[in-house]
Amino acid sequence: MILHRLARAALITGLAFSLSACGIGLFQKRGQARVEDGTTPPRAAATRQIAEESKGSSIMDLFRKSDDPNTTVEVNKYIWQASLEVLNFLPIESVDPFTGVIVTGYGRPPGGGRAYRATVYVQDPALDARSLKLALQGQGGASVAPETVRAVEDAILTRARQLRVRDSRL
Repeated sequence: MILHRLARAALITGLAFSLSACGIGLFQKRGQARVEDGTTPPRAAATRQIAEESKGSSIMDLFRKSDDPNTTVEVNKYIWQASLEVLNFLPIESVDPFTGVIVTGYGRPPGGGRAYRATVYVQDPALDARSLKLALQGQGGASVAPETVRAVEDAILTRARQLRVRDSRL
């Protein structure tokens, strides 16, 4: 019986000390977090900023589904398809249609001697040149001439327009 009471008292004391470590110190009053020159120490300022940012939130916010289930993908399907068709000679390493990123491995274009790899980023649902970002890299990390990149971008955009015209006739 005495051992049971002693264990309970030790548990309550341990909980009280661990909770006091979370907030204001046991022997510190509110507003005492100042350095001798009157400035706020960096740790106290960071703690205050975190507390202000997390106002109105709780641990239960982690378990609530906050994403909108009706979110649509913001990638132009014609530019996406045209990129895959124009760069079909390159082996695909990764494709993410939700972010609009296509990453390829090294491959040689038909009739060309130099190997390239490409990263395509389709960033807008509009069929527009600003929606397409293309990065080409030569084998061994060699840079690619801007004219070559522009020619591949033009080929992708031309094919995307052809695909759109074909779909509008259906």
